Amino acid sequence: MDRIENWNNNYNDVWNFISENHRAPSRHHIEEHRLLNWLKFNRKKLNLGLLDDERRDKMQKLQSFLHSFHRINQYM
Repeated sequence: MDRIENWNNNYNDVWNFISENHRAPSRHHIEEHRLLNWLKFNRKKLNLGLLDDERRDKMQKLQSFLHSFHRINQYM
């Protein structure tokens, strides 16, 4: 499996996890560490500007999708 295919598979795994669980992978669950580490690593690369255009766009979509599940304080 080549690197692009591997990156896309991990991206799809994280997207599916968020879709099913309505949250990001947790550091408190060992079985979710692989997804969490991939997400953190690619967030860092995104913030440093090291991702190519296609991956940058995908990561931005993933972050906005994840942000859509953040809770809003009802008392504010």
